[in-house]
Amino acid sequence: MPVSSRVFLPALAGAALALMAPGARAASYPGSALRTAYASGRIMNAVTLSDTGRVFLSFPYWGGGGDGPTVAEKMPGGSVRPFPDTAWNDWTHSHDAAHSFVRVNALRMGPDGLLWIVDSGEANVGGKPNPPDGAPAKLVAFDIATGRPVHVITLRQGTTPHSYVDDLRFHGDTLILTDAGDPALILVDLRTGRQRRVLSHQASTTDERPMRAEGRVMMTGNREARVHADQLEVSPDGGTLYFQPSSGPMSKIPMADLENPGLTDAQLNARVTPFYNTPTTGGTAIDGDGNLYVSDVDRLRILKITPQGQGSVFIADPRLVWADAMWIDRKGTLWIPAVQLDRTATFQRDGVSRVRLPVSIFTLDAHLPPAHDD
Repeated sequence: MPVSSRVFLPALAGAALALMAPGARAASYPGSALRTAYASGRIMNAVTLSDTGRVFLSFPYWGGGGDGPTVAEKMPGGSVRPFPDTAWNDWTHSHDAAHSFVRVNALRMGPDGLLWIVDSGEANVGGKPNPPDGAPAKLVAFDIATGRPVHVITLRQGTTPHSYVDDLRFHGDTLILTDAGDPALILVDLRTGRQRRVLSHQASTTDERPMRAEGRVMMTGNREARVHADQLEVSPDGGTLYFQPSSGPMSKIPMADLENPGLTDAQLNARVTPFYNTPTTGGTAIDGDGNLYVSDVDRLRILKITPQGQGSVFIADPRLVWADAMWIDRKGTLWIPAVQLDRTATFQRDGVSRVRLPVSIFTLDAHLPPAHDD
């Protein structure tokens, strides 16, 4: 999760937001329904599962807590092993950006059965520009049966000197990424290789309001933290993209408009509509019925938001400290990494980490209808 101190205007209309306040009904599940799937002395920020139940994890560079792989597979006995191998997880020594992970920020199984990795490269987050000769952001997709990369996509064309490529979703041959450092969405056409930045510096992609976690405004030193375009989900029918900066609110746009290169950015922005006044959010998921699951990192809970924009509390528990990139597996189980981002040194005025180890991934056997990007 990147951090920025820059602010961009204008904001969404306050009247529209007032109509979409989050619901406050009692939680559907008690906290006791959470089960610990994995606990670690290092911070994890994403989990994804293959259809056969293989579990993959990412450990971000900002996590600290000891040495270990950046991308790992959780083994049946509870240990983890570097994925696909040690070499890909040894950037510190190899400095071979084409064949190793630099700064992984997200991973997920794609509809093609490949494991996709979002590597932000040597990005500076909020401040001086990224080094022009540094490792660029890239996407790497692995065949999990062989451990061999099928796609390595360098993202120079779709990024700027202030970019921090954050997360990824799929729609057919289109890859949709969020840029949390220089607010925008990035579209990559797998057929042509073309990369396009859209909705750059628009209100829907820009963090314009204070981020709140565990009852306080998040700061980086003496400045309010800003995380721009971050969460995104594609509806099960492929017709709609939901997206937001980490502070909220959530917007939506028809995928047909987003993928239309004939629309100018101004025309595209006119097709964006407010969807829900989400709180500060660490991660999201979407089920096969189109319901969104959105973490409320201020109140340590998960909200359920229907496709009609009706919100309710899905589960609340004090252990859900910065619930990040969630996953719904083929059995309908919701996987929830609680990564404690707001307690890391970056978000402390004195620069001292207040993370309480271990960091855990929880599961909730909610029997949700699974929906993966099409």
